[in-house]
Amino acid sequence: MNMKKFKLFPIFILLSIISLNIRAQDISQVAAQCAAAADAVYLKDYVVNLDASTPGGAPNQARFALMLSKNTKYRFSVCPAPNSEGEPVLKLYDMNVLVGSTYIEATGKDFHMFDFNCQKSGIYHVFISFKDGKAGEAVGVLSFVKRL
Repeated sequence: MNMKKFKLFPIFILLSIISLNIRAQDISQVAAQCAAAADAVYLKDYVVNLDASTPGGAPNQARFALMLSKNTKYRFSVCPAPNSEGEPVLKLYDMNVLVGSTYIEATGKDFHMFDFNCQKSGIYHVFISFKDGKAGEAVGVLSFVKRL
């Protein structure tokens, strides 16, 4: 009995590695497709995998700090992974001020990207969450469009 478990252990490890590798390939393909769709110069991507929020609680979100340069036009894109339950939302903040979003709450419209004309160099924050607090996996992409 112990010998069977010993023989099955390497197979279990191998299958685990293969499934992680396939998942990593899937999300890297999503990142590459999202960057290509931005039609700009790729700079960085932000991969998120969030659990569903608790009922009545605030939506789970991932936060990333980034440095942006004055007089530069950037493009922010967000793309869901194929297995994602929720629709991703990317928001850009300067301090506590929302300066861009892929979801406009007032109209209920979703966009997969938005442009940001940076007027001052500094640290900004990207937040990625999923609408209605659903679980999901997505990639946010930062791209360079042009100098202003």
